[in-house]
Parts: sequence; C-alpha cells; structure tokens
Amino acid sequence: MLRRRWTGALLLALPLVLIAPLSASASPPAAPSAAASASPAAAPAPLEDVTASTVQVASGLRRPTALVAPDDGTGRLFVTEKAGTVRVYHPDTGLAADPLLDVSEVVDMSGNERGLLGIALPPDFADSQELYLAYTALPDGAVTLARYRLGDGGGLENLLSQEHSEYSNHNGGQLAFGPDGHLYWSIGDGGGSGDPFRSGQRLDTLLGKILRIDVSGSCGELPYCVPEDNPFAGVEGAREEIWLYGLRNPWRFSFDSADGSLWVGDVGQGRWEEINHLARGQGGLNLGWSCYEGLEVFEQEHCLPDAEYTEPVFTYPLGHDGNCAVIGGHVYRGEEFADLVGGTYIATDYCSSTIWALREDGDGGYLQAEIGKTATQVTAIGTTPEGEFYAVNDLPGGLHRVVFEEAGQTEPTCRVDYEATTWGTGLTAEITITNTGTEPVTGWTLSFALPEGQRVVGDWNATFAQAGTVEVGNAEHNGTIPPGGSVSVGFVASHTGDTSAPEEFSLNGDACAVGD
Repeated sequence: MLRRRWTGALLLALPLVLIAPLSASASPPAAPSAAASASPAAAPAPLEDVTASTVQVASGLRRPTALVAPDDGTGRLFVTEKAGTVRVYHPDTGLAADPLLDVSEVVDMSGNERGLLGIALPPDFADSQELYLAYTALPDGAVTLARYRLGDGGGLENLLSQEHSEYSNHNGGQLAFGPDGHLYWSIGDGGGSGDPFRSGQRLDTLLGKILRIDVSGSCGELPYCVPEDNPFAGVEGAREEIWLYGLRNPWRFSFDSADGSLWVGDVGQGRWEEINHLARGQGGLNLGWSCYEGLEVFEQEHCLPDAEYTEPVFTYPLGHDGNCAVIGGHVYRGEEFADLVGGTYIATDYCSSTIWALREDGDGGYLQAEIGKTATQVTAIGTTPEGEFYAVNDLPGGLHRVVFEEAGQTEPTCRVDYEATTWGTGLTAEITITNTGTEPVTGWTLSFALPEGQRVVGDWNATFAQAGTVEVGNAEHNGTIPPGGSVSVGFVASHTGDTSAPEEFSLNGDACAVGD
C-alpha cells in the first residue's frame, strides 16, 4: 500500500493569499540561529500588500545560469555563463570585461540545458579562494563537480561525476554549502520524458537526487568524504552520497540562513511545478518523482510498495498563464525590505516570470501570493552576504536587482508612446520609450503582445523578435536611456484586419505607463 507523509502544508497556486492550515513537517524545524533570534523583528507586511519587480543593473551576459556573492568584503557578485565562464559584477564598476575564470574547454554545451550550471563558495572562501563548479563535461555530457582554486593555476580538480549521455536535459546543477558546512549538489533524473531510467526512485544511481558530501578532506580513493550521518551511508546497494531522492530536475534549491531549512524547486513534467520545504537535517526523504508529479500519481508502475512520499508544500499548474519551469529562489533575510518580505520565500517561473511568495503562517501552513513579475527568462536568484536579492535572465543576458514595494506605491519608471499608420494589409508603427526613473537604463528589452494576425516583417533602430510576445532589443547606439531621455524604434507589420495597438509594454520586466 502506498503511504504518504506530509512535510508541510500543501497549496495550489492561486492569485490571492491563502491560509492552508495543514499538518506541519514530520520533524520539527531547527531553532533559529542566535543572530536571527536575538532581537525579534516586527511582523512583515501582509503578502497582498507587497509587490515585487526587477531592476536591471548590467547587460552583456551570455546565457547566465547562476550567481553567488563572496563574503569577503569586496561587494562582488560571481555570475556563471553557460559556455563555461565566470563573470564578476560590482555595483560601483559594473560588469568586468574579462572573466574571472574560463573553463569552456571542458564544458559540453551541446544541448540547451547543458553547460556550466552551478557555482558555490565555501564558508572560508576569503582565505581558501576555492570555487566549486557544476557542469556537463566533454565529451559525453557527464554531470561533473569540480573544485578550482583562484590564483594557483592548477586547473580544475574533478571530485565527482555521473554519466548522463543518453539525453541532454535534466542535469540539475545547483550547488550550495549547507548550515552543516557540507556541500549539496542537485542532479536531474537523466532526461528524456517520464523518467525512462526510473532514476527518481532508485538508490543505486545519483540521477534524480540531491547529494551531500564533505569536501574538506578525502577518504580512501575518493577526493571527498561521505558524512557518516548521510541517510544511506552503509546501506547495501545505495549510493552513500544521496541526501534526498525522488526528484525530476531540481534546478535550484537553497538553505534558509535563519533556521537551516531547505527549499527545493523541482521542475515538473507536463502538469505541475512544485516547491518542497524540509526542516534542517531532514535527509533520506523520497519526494515522489516519478511515482508522483506534484500531488497526482504520474506513473503507478514507478511507485514503490510501502513507500513514504513527502508532499510538496506548493504546486502550480504548467501551461496556465504561460508557466513552464519553476526557478527556486531564497528566503529573504536582508534588511532593506525586511518590513515587507522578511522571512518570505521568493521563487519565479522561467516562462511566465510570475513571482511567487510563500510564508509560513505559524500554524503549520503557508501563506502564498503572486506578487509581481521578474524580467523575462530568469534562470537563477542569488543573495548577497547581507541577504539582498539579485537575479540573472537567460536571454538577452542581464543582471537585475530584485526589489519589493508596498502595493499601490509603485510608480512606472518608463513610458511608451505608440503611433501607427495603417494601410490595406500592413501597418507602420513608431514606438518612443522614455526613461521616467532616476537611474540610467543600460541594455534594455521592451516586451509587448500584438493582436492576433499582426506579424512583424521589418524593423529599425532595434532588433524585433516575435514568438508569442514581441521582444525588442536595443541597438548598439541606443543601449543606454538616461533619466528623462527617450529612444525611438519602429517596425512594419502585416495584419489580417485587426490594427489595434498593444495594450501593455514592459521594459526589462518593469511595466511601463502607456501614452494616449
């Protein structure tokens, strides 16, 4: 008989805040750190009173996949690019032209989901100068964990590798040091559709898992050690590195710096995206795939007899409102927006750009809300040592600050004026974009939807691409719009009778005011 265990309250994604007083985690969460509990903070604002957005701070990245901030007093961010480079950004000087590190000669990026996927810095990075990288390796796409020490010229030291040659998708790739000092690494189920290798429910493979290893030393022939308290250490037939199993493609996970709990965003198959929240130290759990997708049985034949499956705390439907892949984020523990979203978990979706907010309600359930939009195609959210949020987006390749405001208080920082001349089966449109904010916009993408039947056939002063929505990228000569400044772009389109103007425009993910 199939048994299922709750680790938290379950919620279905709805646009309004809900309270779901279902049972709490199977194990009580660890107590907050002394720093987190020394001075109780005022309760943050109700989620329905919060809006979130992103503000672009850098452009010119090439398919960024992850970001991390060294806690070394430099104020830098490290951003990985899919091809195998690590770039450096500083708020005062912008994006450095030369990469910090280039390992492209060993990275296999033959598929859309292959490449340099993750980066982590150990707690002693300021002294050790060590980086940990997750990537798909040449020649056959094996998912690989390696260590690199900056400045010593010694190259990559491969620590652990998992064969992944049949399919190019579902590589996972998140790396993070946990509150216990061990390194955690996510790997997808091996790709294909429907878990063809049944990896999720198997313990003899690293596919479909989150791993936990000790990289502070070596044990026997291994360049790392398996912690003695790993749930499958010493279990015959099981890979001892496994911490959690039953995962499809856990692209992004994170630890809450206050209580050490683990949040996992697991990308769904065709119906449900899910987020899991597990108490600190809660290893050995089976998160369900490919017996379950979200709450629903996905494939009964993949279910194990007498298995206990841990439910997600939040799911939302694929396809609805353009959703396609959950991008797991972080719990906000910074100071700048603590009165709005302190203790709130923030995630997004790669296609719909919806920002989800989840907050424990104190009774074993969760409050949730849709609180805004990110820039298009966000691939990762990262934090500074102070707990502030940044995000990177895949195309066109930008770095963005994530900001929160009281609902109703947000003023548009851009204005769009649209004028069109129509004839027969065609039209010519001129778009003027004005920066009404106080900061320059450097590197921009304007997004809007054309009515059905309108197709862009020519453009000027920008690059127009139409696939559902229209994405307009700046030209070299107009890539910066100063405060109060404007740029004009235009396009020629065919139409089938409907010549009406677009109703909404967004600049780098931020909604713009629209002129008459």
